[in-house]
Amino acid sequence: MDDTTFLLNGEPRSLAAADPNQSLLRWLRGLRLTGTKEGCGDGDCGACTVALLEPAGPHWRAVNACLLPLGALPGREVWTVEGLASGDRLHPVQQALVDTAGSQCGYCTPGFVMSLAVAHAEGELAGHGCDAAIEGNLCRCTGYRPIRKAAQRLAAEPVAEDGLARRRQGPAAPLAGACLGAFESPTTLADALAAKVARPQAQWIAGATDVGVALSRGERPAGGSIALDRIAELQVLEIGADAVRIGAGVPLARLERELAGVFPALDDLLPWFAARQVKNRATLGGNLGSASPIGDLLPWLLALDAVIELAGPGGRRVQPADGYILGYRKTARQDEELVVAVRVPRHGGIEAGYKVAKRQADDISIVAAVYRIELDDARRVRLARLAYGGVAATPVRARAVEDLLLGREWNADTIETAAQSLEAAFTPLDDHRASAAYRRALCGELFRRFAEERVQRAGGAFLSAKDAKNAKEAS
Repeated sequence: MDDTTFLLNGEPRSLAAADPNQSLLRWLRGLRLTGTKEGCGDGDCGACTVALLEPAGPHWRAVNACLLPLGALPGREVWTVEGLASGDRLHPVQQALVDTAGSQCGYCTPGFVMSLAVAHAEGELAGHGCDAAIEGNLCRCTGYRPIRKAAQRLAAEPVAEDGLARRRQGPAAPLAGACLGAFESPTTLADALAAKVARPQAQWIAGATDVGVALSRGERPAGGSIALDRIAELQVLEIGADAVRIGAGVPLARLERELAGVFPALDDLLPWFAARQVKNRATLGGNLGSASPIGDLLPWLLALDAVIELAGPGGRRVQPADGYILGYRKTARQDEELVVAVRVPRHGGIEAGYKVAKRQADDISIVAAVYRIELDDARRVRLARLAYGGVAATPVRARAVEDLLLGREWNADTIETAAQSLEAAFTPLDDHRASAAYRRALCGELFRRFAEERVQRAGGAFLSAKDAKNAKEAS
């Protein structure tokens, strides 16, 4: 293949005349490959799900075609619902949905088919994998019971020898560099930085799960784009005894798999961070680069005293996560710099993460909180980190309450005093997701929950935070 060609359902397709900023979804529908549906255009509904081959492995990953710009596709392999059936014989996933009455209007069905086909080919349907495979797919009329029944039936069957499974067993060469119009995909950090120097107005793109929303709405970056998803250095994940170094380009789904059990708070957050399709493309570097005030991962980095590695034309430098965000969508990263990695220390103590949203598994947070507490042998607080997202213009630590906790005995009175102080610590906004009063209440209630579920369980029983609150109010 040349550097403007990719494989679609096993056949080469040229993108030479294509707009690199157009989404794969719109391009497919322009070819009358209308099995891939357009629902929300934001990566929320899963109707546009396709399979994207990840060369490392190789492995298939379910992704949202509405968020995938054509410029990212040269040299890649994509499979859509049109490629699954073999002649008149349905793919096992399609047949299972037919047999269990898993479709009514059928609009969402191709997305469910693709999510289940990927999970089936990857052997990921066992146990809770059935629900995890379709967590990013919405159904508005069929109901989930027959769809889940189809997934459970598939989990009990051997993997079909379909095109996805056969391709997964073959080799896949690392992706070469590519350039489609003003959309450049370098393979080294040096080339990426040089491209930015040559085109200062170009935007960085990691997984495109944030930028892709704007592109799907017709917005076009004036200076073009520099994609970072082919740079091997950004894909490194090093798990050490004292710290973990996470490459900026490591997808969140990979963190969920490979860091399971390493950081309890991360284990708490990632299942609710976003849908499977989004996590298969979204990266930690992209989350930091977008600098959203409700980015769910920065509170985790703040609570664990992480440091961020940056690289630019002038060299490399290290920036503590605490201090990285300077204001609304403003960071300590210079425009010509990019996030290379994040180093997260492996601390002792007790930690937990919480996310509250209207649609828990695939929605922007109302409030996100990450707590880390260390107690000495006398059960006095020797370290406290209380980090929040969604309560201010930036993710932030509740420093005054952290200071209040230091040196105090960890007991019901301390917990309740801290919880009430947290409820008064911030002045969040009212918006369509939640009122300011609700957000303030969450700041305290989540801390009480942490104390009761995690700290009390780890260090012995005493009057619960809830009972202590009730007793204090009664008095």
